[in-house]
Amino acid sequence: MITIGTHVVDLSDPVVWAIGLALVFVVIFLWMQMRSSRAVEPLGRHLQDLEAAVRALNDGQNQLYGGISNVAETQSSAQIRLSEAIERRLGDVSQALGETVGRSSQRTAQSLGDLQQRLQSIDRAQTRIEKLSADVLGLQDILSNKQTRGAFGEIQLREIVTRALPPDAVNFQATLSNNMRADCLILMPHPPGPIVIDAKFPLEAYEALMAAGTPAETNEARRMMRTSVRAHIKAISEKYIIEGETAEGALMFLPSEAVYAELHARFADLVREGFDQRVWIVSPTTCMATLHTLRAVLKDTRLRAEAHNIRRELGLLHRDVERIVTRIGNLERHFEQAQKDVAEIRISADKVTGRARRLEAVDFAGPEADDAVLARGRS
Repeated sequence: MITIGTHVVDLSDPVVWAIGLALVFVVIFLWMQMRSSRAVEPLGRHLQDLEAAVRALNDGQNQLYGGISNVAETQSSAQIRLSEAIERRLGDVSQALGETVGRSSQRTAQSLGDLQQRLQSIDRAQTRIEKLSADVLGLQDILSNKQTRGAFGEIQLREIVTRALPPDAVNFQATLSNNMRADCLILMPHPPGPIVIDAKFPLEAYEALMAAGTPAETNEARRMMRTSVRAHIKAISEKYIIEGETAEGALMFLPSEAVYAELHARFADLVREGFDQRVWIVSPTTCMATLHTLRAVLKDTRLRAEAHNIRRELGLLHRDVERIVTRIGNLERHFEQAQKDVAEIRISADKVTGRARRLEAVDFAGPEADDAVLARGRS
């Protein structure tokens, strides 16, 4: 790189090399022309040619300077534009990077918030699961004890009965004439009479059947269940069916739909034995349906018992209606008489109004006016 005047020339630039080679070729060409000349020319001619060559060289140098200046300016402006473009690009990249980082931070914060809410939901669900597990264990403890299991069945039966029947139609823990206490006594009229519902079903055999793992254990559990259910049906038939006091049948309440389905699926003979001994096996669902049927019977019975009262009240209602019709007729006649009196009063009022107007028109100027007034009065 060299300095020519105020310009800095980069010798590594191909444009500078091209211009320099062109000048060298011009000088060599002129020198060869001078050597190959066949005639000797005057020295002034050579000087003129040399002067022309120098001028051409100066012009080339000036063009070289101009080209170098243009190249330098072009390079400078290109560098400036490149720098500005790089700065703009860096600004855009920085802005895009900032926006991307902001959005990523926002999404991360939102994801962390959602994750925290889900963790809280999981904690609440875990708490409910633990509570449910404790309830299930408590229920298992209840069902494992015969007395508590019977109380659980009675509570479930009480809930179903109180929803289906009116309070005066049910008696819980009722004592019969044979000193047997029924879990629930439906007070039905004769016939059919009060119906007993027993809620103390033996679940040990069913639990053993569900826990059996081998065919031998399954057969033994089925035998135990058949024996216990048959004995329970017989006990209900002997304790809670009393001729002349209770209905001719009783209900055996099962507190589980699964036990009810198992009996009907695998022990249909026990269900038929219950029919023969007039003991009807019901589950919570079928017990509700049976109680609704009994409620309809109670309603019909009470309606028939009160039929004479209803008939008497209907007769009194009919007499009251006739009395109302008579009084309406009297009131109508009074209205007609009042309307007639009002019409006559209106006629009298019109006459009074006419006379008042004639009195207003009287002129008290002389005897002629008095005579006219007396004449109108006589008329």
